Amino acid sequence: MRHFTLPKDGGLKENLIPKGILHRFEKIEVEIREQQEDASAEVADLICREIESFRQRGQGRCFRLGLSTGKSPLTLYRILARRYEEGKLSFKDVEVFSIDEYYPIGNNSPQSRNRRLLAELLDKVDIARENVHIPNGTQSVTDISSYCSELEAGARNLDLLIVGMGREGQVGFNESGTSEQSRTRTVLLSYKQRKIQAKNFNGSMIDTPKMALTLGIGTMRSASKIVILAFGEDKASAVKAVSEGERSVSCPASLFQGHPDIRMFTDDNAASLLTRVEAPWLIGPCEWTPKFKRKAVVWLCQKLHKPILKLSLEDYLENSLDELIDVCGPYDKVNIDIFNDLQHTITGWPGGKPNADDSTRPVQSSPYPKKVLILSPHPDDDVISMGGTFIRLVHQGHDVHVAYETSGDLAVHNDVVVQHMDAAALLGLGDQRARVEELIDNRVPGDPENPELLAIKAAIRRSEARGAVRSFGLDCDSKVHFLNLPFYESGGISKLPCTQVDVDIIKDLMRSLRPDQIYMAGDLADPHGTHRVCTEAALEALEQLREEGEDWVSGCYVWMYRGAWMEWELGKVDMAVPLSPEEVVEKRYAIYHHLSQKDIVPFPGDDPREFWQRAEDRTSNTARLYDELGMAEYQAMEVFLRLY
Repeated sequence: MRHFTLPKDGGLKENLIPKGILHRFEKIEVEIREQQEDASAEVADLICREIESFRQRGQGRCFRLGLSTGKSPLTLYRILARRYEEGKLSFKDVEVFSIDEYYPIGNNSPQSRNRRLLAELLDKVDIARENVHIPNGTQSVTDISSYCSELEAGARNLDLLIVGMGREGQVGFNESGTSEQSRTRTVLLSYKQRKIQAKNFNGSMIDTPKMALTLGIGTMRSASKIVILAFGEDKASAVKAVSEGERSVSCPASLFQGHPDIRMFTDDNAASLLTRVEAPWLIGPCEWTPKFKRKAVVWLCQKLHKPILKLSLEDYLENSLDELIDVCGPYDKVNIDIFNDLQHTITGWPGGKPNADDSTRPVQSSPYPKKVLILSPHPDDDVISMGGTFIRLVHQGHDVHVAYETSGDLAVHNDVVVQHMDAAALLGLGDQRARVEELIDNRVPGDPENPELLAIKAAIRRSEARGAVRSFGLDCDSKVHFLNLPFYESGGISKLPCTQVDVDIIKDLMRSLRPDQIYMAGDLADPHGTHRVCTEAALEALEQLREEGEDWVSGCYVWMYRGAWMEWELGKVDMAVPLSPEEVVEKRYAIYHHLSQKDIVPFPGDDPREFWQRAEDRTSNTARLYDELGMAEYQAMEVFLRLY
């Protein structure tokens, strides 16, 4: 499966810049790699070198390695296990110290923080069992303090610590407010942290532990070398705060600043807010492509709170954009070029305007009508993310199809299922409520959901999706497709691997429709990864169809929308679709049809707003940004990046 990254367009010429200047804004140096796999492989190389160097020095003891739980290091662990299988690494004289665990929790519990560390790495290598030190979540309350003291003594002065970082700079269970001198201890988990961790307990706050065991910041800082891992766009704010911000107890990982040997490894997405990525002209020479010019001008406008056409020569010079003027100037030409460039992204005709001059429009006028395929990872992402554009495409006469890639069954609360069964019984359609309640009550925490119950939840999501598109006139019998990709159907939060079977399902639909436009999710901040997997499967399907000689692929536009969490930055936008107040309301009504996702969604993330509120706030903010740059003022705007 090919991995998806956003296309790069211009940027810093790093090969011309000394390392000291490249990292000039960073208090903890950040190593940026294109993919998590690339960064993880480099960290694996570092671990191998450190262990081998230690052996050659003959220290007379085991190499002491601290390892993190959570998602960030999983790819690293798989690479290390592969290195062992290939004979390139041995753990015979290595001691491993895990940094945290829930408390209380059984050693063999499927929800254990260390289950994946054991399964993905330690159970696959030649490490001695006595050299594996995992916090024991079964210690009694009376013994826990002395046990933490023992853990502290063992975990101090590690040779190397590999630690993942949370979205707010958490390391281990050291949350906001943690002291720099903190030691190994039990901690009370905040409500917010428990809400995050509830995903490992089937969304149940009741079953989620209220405490945890964790190494402290002071304990971690005692390690000779520290490597921080941070991957994914949802970590971008934390990466910037930890690397470039001030030391603060509100961002625990920032307390690592000043350590004599520390580095952070990220992928492109997690590094997106660092100065050398967000405003690289402050660092050194750049490649000035059209989109990169727009990125710089938009940055300048937003910094100075000026519209594009009011920017002066002094504005450019005083903000390190003299190279842009030298290469692309004069400044007034740059202003006009970028104003026109941004203006031409705006269109009320996302499928192209028939019989119109399309030379400056983002979408060609022919053919008309167009065959359009909207790919929606879950059964509501279509109307949440691009509902206004969806509605326009239908109302403007295009042949629009929507495909829901996964069932979304896990996002239906048990109470919703019982309510539907109650309604069916009251209508005389059969009384299955007792059976459903039995399935719910007999479920063992940590086990996959019962397939019979999941089938009901999937049917609820399907009926909601059909109702949503029916509300604005789409034929839900012939134009709606439920793909039910198998990778999603694990019965739990952790999904199955995406395989060629998933890709073939998407290929079959694409081949049968031969679309002129495909819309798909480009939301890399999706908390549970489903959007990314669906997008990579869809792009793989397109590439395979291209390689198989499907002639329609070369003429197909691929548009990427964002989900409920983030929006495209204006420097990347290729098409902006304005929405009237009436269209905003029509979109809201479509979202309302997804009743199972209202108020009691099991996995909504940290954002307390409902999905329709997130969608409206996001699109109204985008319209405001266009307005502030000097464009026409609209009620809302949905924006898209064109991949092909």
